[in-house]
Amino acid sequence: QVHLVESGGGLVQAGDSLRLSCAASGLSSYAVGWFRQAPGKEREFVSTISWSGATTNYADSVKGRFTISRDNSKNTVYLQMNRLKLGASGVYYCAARPHTIEMTAMSYPCWGQGTQVTVSS
Repeated sequence: QVHLVESGGGLVQAGDSLRLSCAASGLSSYAVGWFRQAPGKEREFVSTISWSGATTNYADSVKGRFTISRDNSKNTVYLQMNRLKLGASGVYYCAARPHTIEMTAMSYPCWGQGTQVTVSS
């Protein structure tokens, strides 16, 4: 189990950029996923990265605009979000799991408390 802490959320305008961070001691051994949840909606997959950083995956809605990366020396995973759209608002959660990357929330046993991202027009 790892204790995940997200940061970097905030209020931005559509078209702006934002970088989220997910930090935890020992995170370098885990695959990490980012998920977001808008009010009244289910938690949805955004992106994931393997423990080494060699493998990544993205939801179709963010491909080409979001980039996931990690710095294992800092036990931190990042989500760079560019050209943010109005529909990107929500609470962004990072999650960790041992072994391979997955795109379903139920595959991740460890979750952070989330960071709010609000995109305004």
